[in-house]
Amino acid sequence: MFKKALYTLLVVGTLIFSYSCKSYNKTLKSANNELKYETGIDLYENGDFNKALQFFDVLRAVYRGTDRGQELAYYTANCYFQLKNYEIASHYYKQYAQMYPMSDKAEEASFLSAYCNYLASPRPTLDQSNTFLALKELQLFIDMYPKSSKVDEANKLMDDLRNKLEIKNYNIGKLYYRMEDFQAAITSFQNLLEDFPDTEYKEEILYYITKAYFVYAEKSIYTKKLERYEKTIEAYNNLLFLYPESEYLREVESINENAREKLKN
Repeated sequence: MFKKALYTLLVVGTLIFSYSCKSYNKTLKSANNELKYETGIDLYENGDFNKALQFFDVLRAVYRGTDRGQELAYYTANCYFQLKNYEIASHYYKQYAQMYPMSDKAEEASFLSAYCNYLASPRPTLDQSNTFLALKELQLFIDMYPKSSKVDEANKLMDDLRNKLEIKNYNIGKLYYRMEDFQAAITSFQNLLEDFPDTEYKEEILYYITKAYFVYAEKSIYTKKLERYEKTIEAYNNLLFLYPESEYLREVESINENAREKLKN
């Protein structure tokens, strides 16, 4: 009895689904734009964003230049956002803000365009194109809407993105160091200190620079050795001055002494 009832429910459900699909397809292909609009909005409000997009894609061209066209442009961006297709959502939000700058939703759309790129920003080990794009768009939003209630949030998002870049650059420097490409490691670490002067990795960076410069000097031609031993001592002194209690000092103290001895010879 239970199996028979379940089978009946499945058959009825399948028939309803099939009829529903045919009904939507019939509406989508019809010439009744008002019905298509109402259907699309109904789908949107019920959270069926994939189906709603089918109607909005057709209708945006029909209602271009009208209030309804403006509304559909915003709904389209929201659909892609809800579907977590952030790159396409960002495009439509940005397009909306540019096409309708006087709209009461222009500020929100401008922020969401940048926010979508923030959400599309990957973990530090991957390409950071979206991270740079998000930073650029968030700054543009702040410049355009300096009194917006979203400015504080935008600044926090930018801090998070910068931290991601900081981690990536630090890991790149360490990778070069492990590969024994000491010149590249030194350059990467120095760029990191320049770009992020308050980095939480400063102590470790000075430690790595001290060690890298010494080995780099050891492997250098004679005319370059003295300069690089001096850089070793300079990096050590920076570590000692900024972090007098650093656990790394004991290890690099002998490096500093060796570098000084090399300068005397």
